Amino acid sequence: MSASVHDIASFRNRHHVFENRLEAGKVLARMLVPEFKDREDTIVLAIPSGGVPIGLIISRELRLPFDLMLVRKLQIPGNTEAGFGALTLDGSLFLNEELLAYIRLSKGDIEKERRTVEAELQKRNQRFRGGASPPLLENKTVILADDGLASGFTMTASIHAARSHKARSVVVAVPTAPFGTIGRIQELADAVYCPNIRKEHSFAVAAAYKFWYDLSHEDVLELLERRGGPDRPGVA
Repeated sequence: MSASVHDIASFRNRHHVFENRLEAGKVLARMLVPEFKDREDTIVLAIPSGGVPIGLIISRELRLPFDLMLVRKLQIPGNTEAGFGALTLDGSLFLNEELLAYIRLSKGDIEKERRTVEAELQKRNQRFRGGASPPLLENKTVILADDGLASGFTMTASIHAARSHKARSVVVAVPTAPFGTIGRIQELADAVYCPNIRKEHSFAVAAAYKFWYDLSHEDVLELLERRGGPDRPGVA
């Protein structure tokens, strides 16, 4: 599989192309509208925390159901920014084997972090979704939204999770990503929408935005409550 990639030529290799996540979400929504607006078989799943405002805007502009894809990176001990893999709410684990071979984490370290992340995902599901079961994705087109990709392992786990729940097709919608990561995600998804693709040695998602901050759990809850929470039709 090699997905089609949709970007914006005037945004390539540029920094600070979006004012904030709100503007980035609107840009993505405009790109997605022709293909997906009002599609009865399509759902938007946002990856917390940064993907929630992006997904909410896409859901609103395209008039599509909205929910969350709960997935979290496995952090390298002592480095909160770097991860060696990702875990989904349903327990699907995806590891960066090349990185693990380099940093030589023990099986015990890996298992300890997996348990920590598993507990955090359960906590997030209770807090953000009231402990509900994941939405039914069988035979649906799933739009996975985040505020940007770096290594892409969190998105990789999300794609596999959607496919494990029998999604018919998976569309990745992110405002910004490095060229190399887009190439890897392209092999897993059915379509990729990313207006700001950059070729650079040191990539930072935040560099695509003029105004950037990390969203707290309280920020996510406020956004969800303002909308009325995730949609609940067709839950398992």
